[in-house]
Amino acid sequence: MTTDEMKELWELNNDEYIRFERVEPKRHPRPDMNAFMLLHELCPGDSDMVAAASHDEIYLEPSLDDVAEIITGSQCIELIRCGVRIDEEVDGFAMFR
Repeated sequence: MTTDEMKELWELNNDEYIRFERVEPKRHPRPDMNAFMLLHELCPGDSDMVAAASHDEIYLEPSLDDVAEIITGSQCIELIRCGVRIDEEVDGFAMFR
């Protein structure tokens, strides 16, 4: 899918935000770790998953473009349920903490 299609899917499924109890099967019992593990499965690497932090927000690797190339709709919903957002200001993934 394209990055724009992924962003649209995120918007359409906003009602799933932080609904971690709906994730099945869980990769990890903690929502943030579940999201990290899914992102790593999609785009393996050896750099830090947290790219930056500001106030109560963390910004995540990998890039939207890299993920959009391979993510499925159900994986998008899983990330949303884990509390992952698409931050338009930085054009990347983010989570509140």
